Amino acid sequence: MEMLVASAIGLLTAAGLYLVLRLRSFPVIMGISLLTYAVNVFLFASGRLTIGAPPILNDGVTSYTDPLPQALVLTAIVISFGMTAVVVMIALGAYLGSDDDHVDDPAEDAEAAEPEDAT
Repeated sequence: MEMLVASAIGLLTAAGLYLVLRLRSFPVIMGISLLTYAVNVFLFASGRLTIGAPPILNDGVTSYTDPLPQALVLTAIVISFGMTAVVVMIALGAYLGSDDDHVDDPAEDAEAAEPEDAT
């Protein structure tokens, strides 16, 4: 079970990094979303992967699940939803302003930006 979850986290992270490094705005947004999913699964897995265990320790219960990672994941889901909405609006504004969705700016040499002296 742990190997499956670790592989899923690695796959989500690799796909997210690949998409973040693309030159279009939509793949960058999808890559950021995949990275947040990978972090959420990692946080959730850090609370011990147990099935059917209660989140708090009661009388007569020998094992329990740590509730802190579950609360952190719920908070991270809300934050990632808000962050994704902001990034989508910024990308949409950049696309409507320039009619192009490339995220890179052409690099200009410092010498080419300065006018040459006429001496």
